[in-house]
Amino acid sequence: QPQPVESGGGLVQAGGSLTLSCTASELTFNNYAIGWFRQAPGKQRAFVAAVSRNGFIAEYADFAKGRFMISRDLARNTVSLQLNSLKPEDAAVYYCAAKVLDIQLDLIISYDTWGQGTQVTVSS
Repeated sequence: QPQPVESGGGLVQAGGSLTLSCTASELTFNNYAIGWFRQAPGKQRAFVAAVSRNGFIAEYADFAKGRFMISRDLARNTVSLQLNSLKPEDAAVYYCAAKVLDIQLDLIISYDTWGQGTQVTVSS
């Protein structure tokens, strides 16, 4: 199983944008659906967005629709999450995770392997 690695987190002002990236060195990374999740202090980890193995199917949490965009670059073994119009409540540790099957992409417990997370901080 690939070990995802996140990058791209940081501090941004409200209304700003960030692009998070998830990648893995293993060649089989593209055989996995990839999901992004986030966890704020004192809150449960929540689904943000996910993309299927071939990149054709994308799913979003309601709060992410219209503001966040997930994309997959199969040639670069990378999945990106573009965060736009950020709000203070979007501040959290963002995790990427991988799973074999392209079903139930929003189901946290269905993911097989997780990255260490990247911190997103939004100042008001």
